Amino acid sequence: MVEATPTAVDVADQDAAAADEAARRGMRRLSEGSRAWMSAVPTQFLAPDFGGLPVTPRAKACLELALLRRLWARVGPGDPALARVTSAVDAIWADPSFPGQIAAEPRYARQYGLAYAALAPAGAGLDQATLERIAPAGHFTPYSRSSYLRLEMRFYADLAGLDHDIESYPVLYQGCELPRFAEAPTDIEAAYRVTHTLFHMTDFGAHAPQITEAERRHALTLVDRMTTHFIAVEHWDLTAELLLSQHCLGQDPTLTGSGAAGVRALLAVQTADGRIPARFAAQRIPETSPPVDLFRRAFHTTLVTAFASMISLADA
Repeated sequence: MVEATPTAVDVADQDAAAADEAARRGMRRLSEGSRAWMSAVPTQFLAPDFGGLPVTPRAKACLELALLRRLWARVGPGDPALARVTSAVDAIWADPSFPGQIAAEPRYARQYGLAYAALAPAGAGLDQATLERIAPAGHFTPYSRSSYLRLEMRFYADLAGLDHDIESYPVLYQGCELPRFAEAPTDIEAAYRVTHTLFHMTDFGAHAPQITEAERRHALTLVDRMTTHFIAVEHWDLTAELLLSQHCLGQDPTLTGSGAAGVRALLAVQTADGRIPARFAAQRIPETSPPVDLFRRAFHTTLVTAFASMISLADA
């Protein structure tokens, strides 16, 4: 029996399938490495008895570690590495000095206090003075007119179970910049506003955004172009956030050209211990630097790489 000669279409399909599988393998490697580092290193440097970090940056990192614990428990509750992160977060919330640390910088006291209430481990005893400061008698009042900031506030107030009168998610989205952008923004701060808008609209990919299909397609086009741009300028932190943003918009990032390129870019700089060394290339420091400095440079980008990879893989 004569075997049929593969057609050009067959070959193209095989090549595409191989590329997709390579991107998925790369995403798994990113996930394994970033989860290993996040469960081992931050749990040491953010422990209550470690005194080598400035107060406010440490408080922010502790809140972000608690967000990681929440998302990790959602997509991989049986992962053994999660236990170390859970124990670290429990210890942080049990530390009587932590409420004072999140209130140390007045500019961030309400924002951090709201996240403190929202991300508390189950059964944690919350500081009543902090709760009363952010939500007197249990009612949270927004501290900004910005739709972008109110979207974040609504997300955390809902998570904390606080009473509030903040507008609905669809109304807040219309007030944000993302639906109004005609071209993909290349400004770094604008790009972060895009990614965080999508994170809070979807609970980091847990559900679809409450927007129209046309709005979703428009946002996805922008995010795809932004991903390509921030890969090119070697901004690894935004590359990771934009991979997750693609997922938040219902697109598996391993199946897009920009997403697969983002996975390759992050893999190219991921170190042997699993971290992404800095937010962007120019911020990278020598591997011989003090461990605490390596930790501070790597923490946020490795965190969001863990977010993007574990959530995308779990939901694929």
